[in-house]
Amino acid sequence: MIIERKSALVTGGSGEIGAAICARLGAAGHFVYVHANRRASEAQAVARAIADAGGEAEAVVFDVTDRVSTRAALEKLLVHAPIQVLVNNAGVYDDAAFPAMSSEQWRRVIDVSLNGFYNVTQPLMLPMIRTRWGRIINISSVTSIKGNRGQVNYAAAKGALNSATKALSLEVASRGITVNAVAPGIIATAMTDSLFDAATLAELVPMKRAGTADEVASLVAYLASLDAGYITGQIVSVNGGMA
Repeated sequence: MIIERKSALVTGGSGEIGAAICARLGAAGHFVYVHANRRASEAQAVARAIADAGGEAEAVVFDVTDRVSTRAALEKLLVHAPIQVLVNNAGVYDDAAFPAMSSEQWRRVIDVSLNGFYNVTQPLMLPMIRTRWGRIINISSVTSIKGNRGQVNYAAAKGALNSATKALSLEVASRGITVNAVAPGIIATAMTDSLFDAATLAELVPMKRAGTADEVASLVAYLASLDAGYITGQIVSVNGGMA
């Protein structure tokens, strides 16, 4: 059952990359749930921008690391319609050299990216399966493929997310559901702009520039579309040629 007007949920939708993804999905005709944890006002602004552009959206607030409250929040959304497009974009950094990394730094990063994936995705699976159509897109990172000093926790979380992507894709392939991951490289955001100058970008990235949130969102929107129905179990890099 392919529902014409699909509901989409983007976790971490209040951030720069998440907001770009929400905007693209809204423009594609989805009803977009823009998720935030602490940035409720930013999520509401993203939802308003989608509405102003002629789309439909609503801000939702919950902590993806809290399994009970996440399930309760999702059950309220499922009353209206199954979520058929899910973008697991929520994630955090907490960098440190591994010998100095605290257990809290390790736990927090794993909790948001990996446990958050379970807490959000698992309750949505059966309703999605019943429709015989779905798109799950997990936002990974170049760090999960190349590694990066000071980010053992982040690489572990996103690397596990890649593996979960491949395994889940096999479970639901016959149900009309695709599961893929997008692995961005250096993307221009308020945070990365302060970390990477032009010389550093030229050294790290063959294209000699940072990517944009819209470039990530464009790929996510394609993977969420009808046209991407035969693509599943893939980790797709958006990194300007970083090996």
